[in-house]
This record gives sequence, structure tokens and C-alpha cells, in this order.
Amino acid sequence: MRRRIVMSMLAGVALSASTFLGAGPASAVPPADAARPAATASDTSADAPAHVLAGPAADTPAEFGTDWHDPLTAAPPVAKPATKSCAVTVAEAQFRDFTPYRGTYTPPSGCGDRWSKVVLRLDGKVKGRQFDRLGYLHIGGVEIFRTSTPEPSPDGIEWSVEKDVTRYTDTFRRGGDVEMLIGNVVDDTYTGVLDVKVTLTFYAQGGAVKSAGIPDRVLTLQDGTLTTPRNSERIVAEVYATGSGGGCEEYWYLTVPDPAPYSCKADKGPYREVQIKVDGQLAGIAEPFPTVWTGGWSNPFLWYVIPGPRAFDIKPIEYDLTPYAGLLNDGRPHRIDVSVVGVPAVQTGWSTPVDVLVWQDAKRAHVSGALTEVRAGDLTNSSTYTPGSEERLDTVGGHRLTTAGYVDTSHGRVWTTVRRTLANTSAHHWTDGENTDALKATWTDDETVTVDGRGPVGVRRTHRTYTMDGTTTLAADDRLRTVLTLGDRAAVDETRGGRRTTWSRLDDTYTGDATYTANVPRDQRHAVGTTSERYRLYGSDGCYDRVLVTAQGVLTRDRSDC
Repeated sequence: MRRRIVMSMLAGVALSASTFLGAGPASAVPPADAARPAATASDTSADAPAHVLAGPAADTPAEFGTDWHDPLTAAPPVAKPATKSCAVTVAEAQFRDFTPYRGTYTPPSGCGDRWSKVVLRLDGKVKGRQFDRLGYLHIGGVEIFRTSTPEPSPDGIEWSVEKDVTRYTDTFRRGGDVEMLIGNVVDDTYTGVLDVKVTLTFYAQGGAVKSAGIPDRVLTLQDGTLTTPRNSERIVAEVYATGSGGGCEEYWYLTVPDPAPYSCKADKGPYREVQIKVDGQLAGIAEPFPTVWTGGWSNPFLWYVIPGPRAFDIKPIEYDLTPYAGLLNDGRPHRIDVSVVGVPAVQTGWSTPVDVLVWQDAKRAHVSGALTEVRAGDLTNSSTYTPGSEERLDTVGGHRLTTAGYVDTSHGRVWTTVRRTLANTSAHHWTDGENTDALKATWTDDETVTVDGRGPVGVRRTHRTYTMDGTTTLAADDRLRTVLTLGDRAAVDETRGGRRTTWSRLDDTYTGDATYTANVPRDQRHAVGTTSERYRLYGSDGCYDRVLVTAQGVLTRDRSDC
């Protein structure tokens, strides 16, 4: 079908990488969801219990009309303490083009400057016709939120997203410039103006809701370099890596090398790996999450109500750089580089802004130490093309990295060892003209962080698995059908002195089956589609289990267990 009917159109226009795809935290990005994604239904209170709808609903239409249920996800709302709260509006804008919203943030008054929780909430609305778009929000140069947008109905939709942003407390204690952009194109055809409002709600200390350890400082890169406080004892880099921009890196998992006859090419095929280096030395590796945007897989009818995992709350990749703390604590700027393995040299389409979270030793002005080990295995990246009436590309990729180091703190010498193992397998097959196009792929990202020297040895093991299994077909009568399943899974176990202290299991699974007539005006598509999401999260902190089901844009089931 010459696939680009459109797999997704986050960009809508072609702009150069220098315009909006820089690596620094202040870079804008063009248009185009591990533990607790926080997109909430716009028609349901974030703290209200989920309800059950008998299904299918009596008024479910035979096909999609001009309106449908507002977008929502099955992910849990952010837990909030029952303490005094203060809300601050940080951005309120209508996005029609690529002009960023700029404003000023002032810390709240009346809730102190030590908060038990800080919650970001985006409320948006749009009507008419529009592509999916990618956006970011910076405060004081720090990227605190990255998101994409739903595609609207002619009659209009509203949606909301919540995110726990307590870890950026250091940024919120100071006033600073605000910059937000959801790059958009509005013309006679694409009429949807994105009307959004973002608020931060600060909850005073107290209450039963616990927050993870909050860093003392949140830093950004300055001209690609990082200067840490000299008493840093733990350092974590966050990279909001997204492949987007309307080109082939928007769906990098489908690219093929020469000589395979396919419309999206990459020199070595679809394997991608996001690497971070310190002064040119490899310091972290990770699998990027294969986000499917709300126009993805050539079929927007899959996403009108339920987006794919993480699409509304794009999570950063985290790299524990603590083994490098002794090196970084010399008071000098150090070069930090982020790159994406597998991207052709001349290809644009990845944005990799960096935030750095730092925990300091309050009893020492200088924490010395040393990097003692950097051991990288050989990077595997092999794609095998098999020609035939059904073309096929089989890909195997992977990498291993171990880093270790120590810091001499006021509470003794502390050793940190980080081990990370990546693996990817995929089978991509398609027919002539790409009238049938299918992919089955799995990505795993295993990480073990061992901390030795402050009491019993602490170990945190994280096993991440991402899956994609889908097929798009275009029949002779131009009926296009997509059947797709996406998975976002994570298992986390923490031990202290060999005894398990906390654990969690996440399984966020999306399934969809949608059909419409391609190459006709919108009102002649006669689209039908069913979608569902089940979000399960359970462990030492309890359990959460919610199921959503839709048909032709109507919510037919909303059930919570546990």
C-alpha cells in the first residue's frame, strides 16, 4: 500500500533537526507511556473508583461517527496525601504552530517549600481534524514533562494527564522561566487548535502517601557539559528519548537495511539503543520504549479512546551514573553525550534532552572517589533479509555493560555497581506494495544496581519487557485493517542484606482491531474498531487492576478489581 498512508504524522511538516531535535534540555521538538503512568480520564475524578459498564452498551453505533468518548487510560491516578495543597498554573496556551509558550514560574505560597508530593496535571481539548503532536514542558530549563496528543473528533474531545513530579522539587523551590511547546499546524484541512492548561499542585508535608527519595539538586547540561556539586554521592541521568518527526525514525522498529525492498530504510535495520557517555566513555545503555503514537500503524481508529502505553506520559530512560561520581566531583565540567545506535548518519528524528538528579552528602564539602570498572560486551546487531513472495527481515540485537566505582562519604566508603543487559528480537514480514505488513518484536532491558558500604548490601533488580505484535492489511476494496497488541511489563525487586524489602510487578497490555476504507474522504471511511487495555500493578505496596474496553469509540467496559 506504499505504507505511508500514514503510520503516524507527528510532524505534519518537515523541519530540519536543528530546528527542534537538539540534545539539550531547552531543545524544542516537533509534533508527531515501568511503574506508574498517570493519564486519567477527563470525565472521571482522578480519585474516584472505577465503575463497571455492562457491555456492549446499548447505544454503541454500527461504525464510528463524528464524536466518541474522550480519551482515557487504565493507568492509576497519582496517589495524593490528605494534606493542605496549593495549585499553580504554569502554562495556559492554544498551540496553532511552532511558537513556544513562554512564561514565568513562581513557587507557591502557603504550602512551605518542603512538599510530600507535587503533581502535574495537563488538561487539553481540541476539535476538528488534526494529527498527533509531540510536546514538552520546561521549568528553569529542566524538562519535567513530555507528552503526545490524541487525534480529535469533528465534534471535539477533552483529555487529561497526571504525573508525579516530586523528584523535581529542587527546580520548583526557585522561580524560573517556563517554556512549553506542542508543535502544530493549522490550516484549511487540519483545523484542530490544541487548547491546554498545565497546573502543579503542591501537597504540604504529612499524610500517609510516601515519596521516593528526592534528589537535592536537579541539573541540566550547559553546552553539552555537566558540572556536579563536589559532594555528590549519587547521580542519576534522565533522558527523554523519543523517535519522532514524521520520518522513519517515528516507527524505527519497522525500518530495514538494503537490499530489502521497503519504504523505510536504516543502514543496519531496526535495532536501536540509547547510549550515554561521560567524557567519551560509555556510561549507560538502554532500550528505547517502542511508543506508538495516536496516528500509528496507519490506523487512527485504534487510538481515539485508548492510547498506546506511555503515549500521553512519555517516561525518561534512567541511567545510574553513581560509579562516575568520584570522577565528576572534581568541580570541572564534563562532557555528556547521548546517542542512538542504529540511526543512519544523515537521518533526523530523535530528541534526547537530559536532566541530572543529584543526591549530596550534607556533612562533606567534597566527596572523593574513583571509577574502578567499565566493561562493555560486544554489541550485537544482526538483520537477515529473506526475499520471497512474502519478504522477511529477522533482527537480533543486544548489549551488556557493567560500571563500578566508589565514593568516600561522611558515612564511609560506598561502592556502586551497575549491570545492564539489553536484548531485542524481531520478525518483520510484508508483501509486494506493503499491502500486508506485520511485525512481532520483543525488547528486554535488565538492570541490577548493587550498593555496598552503608549497612547491609542493597540490591535493586529491574526486568523490563516491551512487546509489539501487529499486522496491517490493505484489501483490494481499499479496506484497511490493523490488528495489534502492545505490552509494557516490569518486575522490580529490592533486597537488603539478602532479604527482600520491596517488590512490584507491572503489566500494561493494549489490544486493538480496527478497519476503515482508505483513500476516501473522512465521512466515507465507514470505520469500525474494538480496543482494550488492562493495567495491572501489584506488589508489596498493594495491587491495582483496571480493564477498559471500547467499540466504535464508545466505552463498553470499565472494571476495577483488587
